[in-house]
Amino acid sequence: MSPILFSEHSANNGKKIVQVTLNSEKSLNALTLEMIEILLPKMQEWEADDSVACVLLDGAGDKAFCAGGDIRNLYMGMTGEGEEGFCETFFTKEYQLDYAIHKFSKPFVCWGNGIVMGGGLGLMSGANYRVVTESSRIAMPEVSIGLYPDVGGTWFLNRMPGRLGLFLGLTASAMNAADARYVGLGDRFVIHEKKKLFIEMLCGTDWATADERSLEVLHHGVNTALRQLEQDSMEALPESNVLKHFEQINSLMDHYELSDIVNAILTLETDDRWLQKAQGAVKGGSPVSMVTIFQQLQRGRHLSLKEVFISELDLSVNCTKAGEMAEGVRALLIDKDGKPDWRFKSLEQVDYKWIESLFISPWQNQKHPLTDM
Repeated sequence: MSPILFSEHSANNGKKIVQVTLNSEKSLNALTLEMIEILLPKMQEWEADDSVACVLLDGAGDKAFCAGGDIRNLYMGMTGEGEEGFCETFFTKEYQLDYAIHKFSKPFVCWGNGIVMGGGLGLMSGANYRVVTESSRIAMPEVSIGLYPDVGGTWFLNRMPGRLGLFLGLTASAMNAADARYVGLGDRFVIHEKKKLFIEMLCGTDWATADERSLEVLHHGVNTALRQLEQDSMEALPESNVLKHFEQINSLMDHYELSDIVNAILTLETDDRWLQKAQGAVKGGSPVSMVTIFQQLQRGRHLSLKEVFISELDLSVNCTKAGEMAEGVRALLIDKDGKPDWRFKSLEQVDYKWIESLFISPWQNQKHPLTDM
């Protein structure tokens, strides 16, 4: 069974709509290295092919677009059971793909139905049309496995209103469609059952254009279809938890020291289930992750998109060698005992010099793998 399905839908004026489906429903379409290696060269191919009007990326089944990266193989790479250099190769190519999606000039639609987490959000965040649905559940849960929000998280978390990015990174809080629209991770809300109609509308669009206006016409066609479908879907849009608690979240984050922020979250008295889940994630999360996230967002505030991915590759490769991520994955996904033995048991015990070492590039004295990206 192919890990990715390609479907070409014939459209007007000699154009075609390319539908790309992550095809691993049992794993909630977790992003594997094989998937990445198939998709990377396709990005250039679609960009150069004048007959391609639009690319639509979705996931098999109704439960998930993509629940994250291939954590099990990453774990084997971290523990020496897998292929040597796997983690470095995986993250390098994953970030190359994410960056290519960000830079794709034609309409690239990501259909973010169901679970969209970690590596899945990396794919979705770069698309120029990010569709969210009534079942979208979006999160960056890395604090629970000893990692940090990568795949461009430095970029998109720093661009959210107020200090929502820091809150969502520290708490792994799940967002619905309305939340995604509010924080800038979702562009259009369309109920999932209208995906087939969306493709039909694109196939029926008049793509005739002069060469100098080709991109403009392509984007106009896609945006027009999505806008119409969104208008017919709005009654199903859920309430935004993020907007509901926006002022309260900003108040919790309004401290200079990370320890004060974490204390404010943990001591908050609330009956709200969404906020209680946020507290639970912080209580059980990795202190190393929390300090790393706090520094990641501070250090990366003014980086370019390319610089973000370069810095994240440095950090991710170092994290795979540091032990904390391997322990977090073991406890959550391998042994599933839910009892990670974190390197430091509290924020107060974290060695900041050790954290500093995570940000030092492994390629200080040689060419960085993403230099020519």
